[in-house]
Amino acid sequence: MNISEIYKQIREQTTVFCSYLQTEDYSIQVVKFASPPKWHLAHTTWFFEQFILKEYVKDYKLFNKDYNFLFNSYYNNVGKRILQANRGNMSRPTIDEIYAYRQHVDTNMLQLLKGTPNKQLTDLIILGLNHEQQHQELLITDVKYMFGHNPIFPLLDKSYNLVKDKNTKTETIKLKAGIYEIGYQGNNFCYDNELGVHKVYIDDFEIDNYLVTNGDYLNFMQDGGYADFNLWLDDGWSWLNRHQINSPMYWHKVEEEWYCYTLSGLQKVDKNAILCHINYYEANAFAEWKNRRLPTEFEWEIASQKMDWGKRWEWTNSAYLPYPNFKKENGALGEYNGKFMSNKMVLRGASVATSKNHSRPTYRNFFNPTERWQFTGIRLAK
Repeated sequence: MNISEIYKQIREQTTVFCSYLQTEDYSIQVVKFASPPKWHLAHTTWFFEQFILKEYVKDYKLFNKDYNFLFNSYYNNVGKRILQANRGNMSRPTIDEIYAYRQHVDTNMLQLLKGTPNKQLTDLIILGLNHEQQHQELLITDVKYMFGHNPIFPLLDKSYNLVKDKNTKTETIKLKAGIYEIGYQGNNFCYDNELGVHKVYIDDFEIDNYLVTNGDYLNFMQDGGYADFNLWLDDGWSWLNRHQINSPMYWHKVEEEWYCYTLSGLQKVDKNAILCHINYYEANAFAEWKNRRLPTEFEWEIASQKMDWGKRWEWTNSAYLPYPNFKKENGALGEYNGKFMSNKMVLRGASVATSKNHSRPTYRNFFNPTERWQFTGIRLAK
């Protein structure tokens, strides 16, 4: 496919998911970190308008001069913006206006693509499309958070149970000590945080070729895992007690049976399915209980060629830090990854909510260790 067809296909994937929503769903923001669907639709569109159309189309006319303030996420270089926690306060502009905004930008983008974009422009468009795919995943997880905290547990669609996957492998992989190269090597798209190929020394280690299941985690819970402070990091123990946590996110005990919310409704917890929606602290405590540990991101990347992966984002024991020779881009695009290299943990792999072809062994996802609304799971090492 050429770049125009790829553009249309990826942009359409966003609106196809939103077609399952009702008008009332579009503006709701249940919690600060989960943005409303309407904001995702507008922000991904703003990205193309701000970084491409304004720069590359002569006399381009903005759809609405207020949209830079409303739909900029965190780019300080391009001006002021609303507070993240206030994204759900925008009953206006209406969802019809946002869809008209997408149409306006798409029309201008496709007109621009009728020419022969140079490498700089092509690279920017590919970045924008990868950015949109990131938000497609966030749309799924944010809608699940919204519906999963609705007291009637609404159904998005009967086909959207995304937590039913099971392991297909059972072995443990052993790798020898040695010096290995880490980082993206290739000519296709990657993010700047994957660049800076460098060597690391790794000692002998073993890593499971399967993920922890709901049944495994139930054993941890029944053994008092949430009540034993010896298993928990101090920050994790504080988080657990502050929020009175005793199970993974979306789990509910009904008449002595555990159920979990899925986008296809409330379902009985399948003990054989892969565990989901736990944070770094829970993953680390489970590993302690098993007398194992989480892999480092480097061990994960080295082992990835031999592993079955892609069903859950997998917590590693690595802090999100820059690789050697990491270099931020100038201006706003330099804010994409680099400024978040603090107080985050790295996750590797992909998940059932990740857009197709938007995963690779070197991809470095990162979240705060308390966050568990993403499709996150556990792989153990020793």
